[in-house]
Amino acid sequence: MPRVTTRDIVYLALFAALTAALAVVPPIPLATGVPITAQSLGPMLAGAVLGARRGGLATLLFLALVAAGLPLLVGGRGGLVPFAGPTAGFLFSWPVAAFVIGALTEQFWRRLTFPLALAITFLSSVVLMYGLGNAWLSAYADLSYRQATLAALPFLPGDLLKAVVAALVAVTVKRSYPIIQARAAQTLGA
Repeated sequence: MPRVTTRDIVYLALFAALTAALAVVPPIPLATGVPITAQSLGPMLAGAVLGARRGGLATLLFLALVAAGLPLLVGGRGGLVPFAGPTAGFLFSWPVAAFVIGALTEQFWRRLTFPLALAITFLSSVVLMYGLGNAWLSAYADLSYRQATLAALPFLPGDLLKAVVAALVAVTVKRSYPIIQARAAQTLGA
């Protein structure tokens, strides 16, 4: 089992705080009642920059803080209520998406380019976040999965933009301060 370093704790707290800070970006309201927010960029960045384990844990830390009652979600929401509403499936998908994005980023680290990082981030977030989020919404709102998926289509352009940002950050961090490679070197040296 990998040991947890002080640096790991700092990264977890930093990316949980970053996800919380993304809540202040004003949401774009839609007719469905579910706004487009910047906050789902947090799990994308956590996975793409920190890797699977730390990215998933940073996102879990954020959700634990929300569940503890801190008003860290868009609109100042916190507590257990958001985990039972129509968008709860998307919240539950965040640590999974961060982990998978991180695992794929680690897998392709040596040849990570912007197009590859974009594909990893966008496809993972769409498949996982939309897959789990739409399944939850379907059950919650008594819609077919197809109806829930069609209702989510207006969110795709925003998620593509967020994936572009996450991919740009991932390749920039890889060049300037490669956190994932540093972790791999620590593991090999241990």
